[in-house]
Amino acid sequence: MDDMRLGLLLNAISPSIGGVLVRGEKGTAKTTTVRALSALLPRVVTVPGCRFSCDPAAPDPTCPDGPHAGEEGDARPARMVELPVGASEDRLVGALDIERALGEGVKAFEPGLLAAAHRGVLYVDEVNLLGDHLVDSLLDAAATGVSSVEREGVSVRHASRFLLVGTMNPEEGELRPQLLDRFGLTVEVAASREPDERVEVVRRRLAFDEDPAAFAAKWAAEEETLRERIAAARALLPSVRLGDGALRRIAAVCAGFEVDGMRADIVTARTASALAAWAGRTDVLTEDVRQAALLSLPHRRRRNPFDAPGLDEDKLDEILRQFEDDEPEPEPEGPDDDGPGDGGPEGGGPDGGGQQPPQDGPGSDGTPPDVPQQRQEPAESGTGSGSGSESAEAPGSAPATGEAPEAPAVAASAPFRTRRLDVPGLGEGADGRRSRARTAHGRTTGSRRPRGALSRLHLAATVQAAAPHQRVRGRSGPGLLVRRDDLREAVREGREGNLVLFVVDASGSMAARKRMSAVKGAVLSLLLDAYQRRDKIGMITFRGAGAEVALPPTSSVDAGAARLEKLPTGGRTPLAAGLLRAHEVLRVERLRDPSRRPLLVVVTDGRATGGPEPLQRAARAARLLAGEGTASVVVDCEQGPVRLGLAAELGRELRGPVVTLDELRADSISALVHTVRTTHTRRAA
Repeated sequence: MDDMRLGLLLNAISPSIGGVLVRGEKGTAKTTTVRALSALLPRVVTVPGCRFSCDPAAPDPTCPDGPHAGEEGDARPARMVELPVGASEDRLVGALDIERALGEGVKAFEPGLLAAAHRGVLYVDEVNLLGDHLVDSLLDAAATGVSSVEREGVSVRHASRFLLVGTMNPEEGELRPQLLDRFGLTVEVAASREPDERVEVVRRRLAFDEDPAAFAAKWAAEEETLRERIAAARALLPSVRLGDGALRRIAAVCAGFEVDGMRADIVTARTASALAAWAGRTDVLTEDVRQAALLSLPHRRRRNPFDAPGLDEDKLDEILRQFEDDEPEPEPEGPDDDGPGDGGPEGGGPDGGGQQPPQDGPGSDGTPPDVPQQRQEPAESGTGSGSGSESAEAPGSAPATGEAPEAPAVAASAPFRTRRLDVPGLGEGADGRRSRARTAHGRTTGSRRPRGALSRLHLAATVQAAAPHQRVRGRSGPGLLVRRDDLREAVREGREGNLVLFVVDASGSMAARKRMSAVKGAVLSLLLDAYQRRDKIGMITFRGAGAEVALPPTSSVDAGAARLEKLPTGGRTPLAAGLLRAHEVLRVERLRDPSRRPLLVVVTDGRATGGPEPLQRAARAARLLAGEGTASVVVDCEQGPVRLGLAAELGRELRGPVVTLDELRADSISALVHTVRTTHTRRAA
């Protein structure tokens, strides 16, 4: 947790650093630590009664509650405002009373969370799950320091400068690159594996639950000491000298790791200055530059989504050694100066934080390979890998059946850039970048009466609805008399995210290793595409005695790559079990997210073995999926001179097109849904 504490403290000293992104596994006290920051921030002087926290010394000239010239100020604690993942756009930026704005010409504005966070902290838990429409508003405010609400020619603007802090679990998906770059620093956290530390965590938690007031009083003195040290570092920061030598080190490091743009250089410079002030120095040393780079560059270096974030510390040290002769002499430390190695009461100073382990293997030098390395590993104990008659048996089968032995996991073929997959029809799912859908953002295609609070006014339709009633309503002036029943909201068409679910035959028939290699490469490629288009991807494999969910529906590229790498093959072909498991997965996903439409991709040769009437049971399972309207496509893996055409039969039962295994390659797998769309269109006609 040293990295996290240090990153938060540095932003408390220098808010211009731009905030912190905390990445880590669940249950590591990310939220608790962030919430503790607000108690350490200096008090804020604001204009009394101003809902936008204007500074009386420099009030916002565009403040809706202004003007504030010459008003006295009141001091209050700095706010920490939390943005829920499911918040609406109006809750974030504020809501305008459209009816009063049109009828009375009054800007009746209710401030949102961006106004409340001005001159404070805006905290987003699970920031990687934030909707695109909220991310866009956050990006605008973070880039300009101003929040704007535009409603058909009526606009409200106010200042919105805040410290952005986000926490996320990488297993649940990655963050959009545009928002990721807005965070000044990033840190990785993990729970301690030391028993003594874990015992102390539990002991303190139980003590807090028993008597919160007594627990807070016990640590009040150390908290006050930390608060005073932050204030002293803030006061010292303007005196810190960032000389040409330090700037050259920063520029060399950023260039050496090939980061995009110049924001990395600026953030690293500000962080190094804050580190010097935190240590009680007025000169920026090489150790400050090194520590600042470890905090500000990992999320900015170029890498594939398969590569873990981090910096190669050996390369960093090699770059900095070029400037050893330019190192200034450190100032003598005062008797009360703890130095850079002491991070306050918890020891989270520069020497204790930011020390990420070196990244070995591909991607450690900041230049990740085109294809992530895949290693072949033996199947886990108990799965039957190895030699001899026992190893040839798949789970749930007997040696006398003659089925193929289980083989070790096969490496994926090279990932490729995919074309856009489209699910037929017009959906209403979560905002994304794939299939056509009615969304809150996009081009306007019509109007309707508002459902709940009005947020997307269709001005022409509203005026058209109100115009015939002006004489009856007694209109006498230039203003338009608008009633609630006249209001119309815009209907817009944009793009949605989808769920692409693969059902893959992993049995021992029909050269499964070659098939699995191609399928893994396609799924990895679609995971990369899904990361960009805000989709979910899942994978079910069937072999031996049944089917299993190899990759639960997810948007996480890292989790997907890890699960796919170790998929073994071999055993019988329980096709019906695979289709029924797909039906169950889709049923659960409809309950979780009923508006996200699925696309089912079945990769098989159509054969089915095991149990009575395996082909008939598979046909019934296929008809069950087709009856629910699931868009499907069958990839025929049958090879050899004699072909039974069983995959084509399955395609007819699923009411979807059938393509051959060769068409699973780069130029065709991503175009399969276009065939699905054509098939559905012809059927509808």
